[in-house]
Amino acid sequence: MSNVRVLATGLEFPEGPVAMPDGSVVLVEIRGRRLTRVWPDGRKEVVAQIPGGPNGAAMGPDGQCYICNNGGFSWIPSRGTMMPGAPEPHEYIGGSIQRVDLATGQVE
Repeated sequence: MSNVRVLATGLEFPEGPVAMPDGSVVLVEIRGRRLTRVWPDGRKEVVAQIPGGPNGAAMGPDGQCYICNNGGFSWIPSRGTMMPGAPEPHEYIGGSIQRVDLATGQVE
């Protein structure tokens, strides 16, 4: 697979990548609890901090980014990395869908 290129490293449990018209990729970092934009040169930009457990992203027809949120979970060490596990964390917020304005980072 010589044509595979790593665009970014150091992401905390990335999910839900959305390819943007400007060449960037918007994704959630479940463990990092944030929405991140990765630029073609590998630069990372935090768009918004998302409480709970952001776990999927999609662009809506209104140009806003919609995030599925599992509410959050505890992280436990496993095989040299951190994995989701039990018990339910004290900051659990319940499942939801949130809208994020990519220009301002405002979360609704």
